[in-house]
Amino acid sequence: MASGIAPAHVRDKDTMKALLLYPEFPDTFWSFKHVLKFIRKRAALPPLGLLTVAAMLPEEWEKRLVDVNVRALREKDIAWADVVLISAMIAQRDSTVQLIARCRAAGKTVVAGGPLFTVEHAQFPDVDHLVLNEAETTLPEFLQDFAQGSARRVYTSTNLPDLRPTPAPLWELADLQRYASMSVQYSRGCPFDCEFCSVTAMFGHRPRVKTPAQIIAELDGLWQRGWRGTVFFVDDNLIGNKRSLRNDLLPALIRWRKKKRGFTFYTEASINLADDTELMQLMVTAGFDQVFIGIETPEEASLTECNKRQNRSRNLIADVKRIQRAGLQVQGGFIVGFDNDPPMIFQRQIDFIQESGIVTAMVGILQAIPGTKLHERLFQQGRLLGDTTGDNVDGTTNFIPRMNRETLRDGYRQLMDTLYAPGPYYRRIRTFLREFKPPRISGKVNWRNAFAFISASLRLGVIGRERFHFWGLLLWTCFRRPTLVPMAVTLSIYGFHFRKCCLALGA
Repeated sequence: MASGIAPAHVRDKDTMKALLLYPEFPDTFWSFKHVLKFIRKRAALPPLGLLTVAAMLPEEWEKRLVDVNVRALREKDIAWADVVLISAMIAQRDSTVQLIARCRAAGKTVVAGGPLFTVEHAQFPDVDHLVLNEAETTLPEFLQDFAQGSARRVYTSTNLPDLRPTPAPLWELADLQRYASMSVQYSRGCPFDCEFCSVTAMFGHRPRVKTPAQIIAELDGLWQRGWRGTVFFVDDNLIGNKRSLRNDLLPALIRWRKKKRGFTFYTEASINLADDTELMQLMVTAGFDQVFIGIETPEEASLTECNKRQNRSRNLIADVKRIQRAGLQVQGGFIVGFDNDPPMIFQRQIDFIQESGIVTAMVGILQAIPGTKLHERLFQQGRLLGDTTGDNVDGTTNFIPRMNRETLRDGYRQLMDTLYAPGPYYRRIRTFLREFKPPRISGKVNWRNAFAFISASLRLGVIGRERFHFWGLLLWTCFRRPTLVPMAVTLSIYGFHFRKCCLALGA
C-alpha cells in the first residue's frame, strides 16, 4: 500500500509532522477512571511506548502527542499531521478502530505498532504500515525505507534488542500534570514460562536491562519538568534479573533520591521476592512501596497446569505477609477458569484474598492471548471461541472451559460481588494495615491528599452506601495506625472505583 505522502527527502526543507495517537482505555480495573476524579487527574499513566518511539523518530520531525484519555482528538490535529503513529494495547481495540477510521477518512498515512497490532495485525487492513515487535529492531528499517518512498506494509523481527541504546522518552510532548503517575522501564523479559502469559512470547526469557544511568536520566527528565509523585516501573518482573537490580539499579536510585525527594516507585515482581529479605529492604530504601504479584490461584493443580512453578509448594499467604511487613503493599492478580479448577475454587479465592489482606485483587476469568502457549494448546484442542477482550475483569473468556460455563460465570460473579462489597473490602484494608510496616511516613500533607480526603469524605462518607464502613475504618486507623490514615483514604477511594467496574458484572 502506498504511503500516501511524499517521502521526507523530496519535501524540500519541510519537516515531517508526526501525530502520535494513543487510544482511549475503557472503564477497566486498571483504568482507575473513578479514582482520578478524586484527585482531578485525567489518566493514570502517560503512553510510555509512544513517548519513547517519539525519541527514536528523526530529530527534525515535528511531533505532537494526543492521548485521547487526556483530551479529545480534534480535526485540526489530524489536518496538521503528515503521518499518524498509533500504538495500543488489546483493551484499547474499540477506540483504536475509531481513530484509524478518522485518520484514514482524512487521507492520512497511518503507522501502527504496539501489543494490539503485534498480535492482531491481520485485523487492521486500513493501516498503511505495521511496525511490530520491539521498536528498536523494526522502526529504524521502516524509517529508512519511508524516507526513500519504499516502505513495506509490515515490519517484524524476532530479534531481542539491547536496551542500552534506547533513548529517554520525550516527556515534553505530554502534559504531565494531567496524569496520576509517571512510568519508566528498566527491563524486558521474564525468566519464568507461565502458559497464559504473553510477556515471554514478546520479550523472551532472558531479562534485558537498561543501565542505571539511563533510568536516572529519565527520572531527571521528569524532575526537571516539575514532576513530584509516584513512578511506575512497568517491567513485567522487575526482579527477573536480581543481580543487576541489586548491584546496579537500586544503589543508583538510593543515591539519586537523597538529592531528589518527592518520588515513590511501584512495580511488578514474582512471588519469590518474599525469599530475599535484603532485596526487599533495598527496594524499600530506594523508594518502592507497592508491588503487583501474579498469585493466580491457591489451587496447586492449576498452578501446575499453567506452569506457574515459582508459586508452587509455597505458603503463599505467608509470603504475601512477609512482603507487606517489609514495607511493600502487595497488589495481586488472580485467575479462575483453569481446567483443573474445582467447583469450590471461588470460595477458596475469596478466603485467600481476605486472609492475605491483598486489597487490590484483580480477579479475572482465564483468557487465551494470541502468541501464548495457552492459545496454541487451546487451538490444537479446538476450544478457541474468538478474540480476547483484553479486559481482565469483564467476566468473559475466549475459549470453551472444562468447567460448566454457567457454573464458571455465576461463580465468578459471586466472587467479585463478595470481594468488592463494602463489608469484605473494608475488612481487607484493616487486615493489610495491621501487617504493613513502612520504614518512614512523611508528616507532610500535600494539596492532592487534602483534596482527596475532602472528596472521599463527601462522596464515600456522606452519600456513599459504604459511609459507615468508611468512617469506621478511619477511626480504627486513627487509633491503631495513625500514620497510615492517608493510605486508608486512598484504598477507600480505590474501592469506590472497583465497585463501579467490578460489581457491574452482576447487573
